[in-house]
Amino acid sequence: MSFIYYVRMRQEVFMNKDFWNERFLEKDVYGEDVNAFLKEQIKLLRAGANILCIAEGQGRNALYLSKQGFHVTAVDQSDIGINQIKEKAKVQNLLIEAYAAGLTDYDFGENKWDAIVSIFGHLPSELRRKVHQKITKGLKKGGLFIMEAYSHDQLKYETGGPKSLDLLLSTDILKEELPDLKVIKLEQLEREVIEGKYHSGLSSVVQYIGLRD
Repeated sequence: MSFIYYVRMRQEVFMNKDFWNERFLEKDVYGEDVNAFLKEQIKLLRAGANILCIAEGQGRNALYLSKQGFHVTAVDQSDIGINQIKEKAKVQNLLIEAYAAGLTDYDFGENKWDAIVSIFGHLPSELRRKVHQKITKGLKKGGLFIMEAYSHDQLKYETGGPKSLDLLLSTDILKEELPDLKVIKLEQLEREVIEGKYHSGLSSVVQYIGLRD
């Protein structure tokens, strides 16, 4: 098996709906608590903001944002994950719009969102570039794109995330692919990520906040 074929195979598995449906049937996949970086940015969001959470998985971040009084829409390709979000929202008496859809097909709209959130939402570069264009168009003036993802250096740590370089990020990639957003924060750093059994330990991450001005 060639290295290139192996990498492509790993990408296809990582992006496969059945893969995520099976994973989200497990326990403690990525934990139940909100992502620490996202929690720190709540102060940047206006009261009642309209927020889109993409690649939202089982909904830990969407649920947290809804509890803070924001209007939240969650999107993920896994219908198992989306059903879990709906069930948790019902139990907690929260109102969240949740859709099972791939980001290739999901319509972000234009000038619609006060914030778009992506937490460890790793995408193949070809799709990622298209999604970043959708994000830029989808944000309102003054809207924020808030994201955290594993960096290229994460391959050295083996504490979570995809094993394909194409699915990982760098500060240069974000500057190149989001040219129309004003950078509020852009940093690669090491931090302890303790978010379920698949994200556990010292990690290399990229944190980004971009403003549509």
